[in-house]
Amino acid sequence: MSMGLLLLRLLLAALLFGHATQKLRGWFGGAGLAGTGTVFERWGFVPGPRMALVAGVAELAGAASVAAGLLTPGGVAVVVGTMAVAAAATAPNGFWAQKGGCEVPFWYGAVAVVLGFTGPGPWSLDHALGLTWRPAPAWGLAALAAGLLAAVVPLAGRARVLRGRRESPESPEPHGNA
Repeated sequence: MSMGLLLLRLLLAALLFGHATQKLRGWFGGAGLAGTGTVFERWGFVPGPRMALVAGVAELAGAASVAAGLLTPGGVAVVVGTMAVAAAATAPNGFWAQKGGCEVPFWYGAVAVVLGFTGPGPWSLDHALGLTWRPAPAWGLAALAAGLLAAVVPLAGRARVLRGRRESPESPEPHGNA
């Protein structure tokens, strides 16, 4: 089980790193801050480039915490919050990724929640430093709740922007995928 948890942490962290650097640096076929910012603006996250920066930095921080197994409940909360916002933005396209849906952020967030409930395992910095997150279910619930609570602020701002667009006919409707 120890090797399985380590592998799960490293795989999730690698995927989060890829998504973050697509936003921040344009790596792996990403659009960088300017291009991602444009998509974020269409989704209602303004200012788009700044919100893309926040999302990318959060993904990197979550990836680092998860990979190292350091302060795991906090890292899980960061991933859950970031992925909840991403899932909300892509949910209008349905669930499946091939249609631009919320499958990928949902899955990344779900894997993070699993790690919140299991803990990082013995091959982690938390374990090496004597940081025990027991009882694990309580820490998993706390990380889930903190992540979802953190998602409220950007989602409320987005809702306000989208509401303004609906009330102003000259504003274009959001569309597109990131």
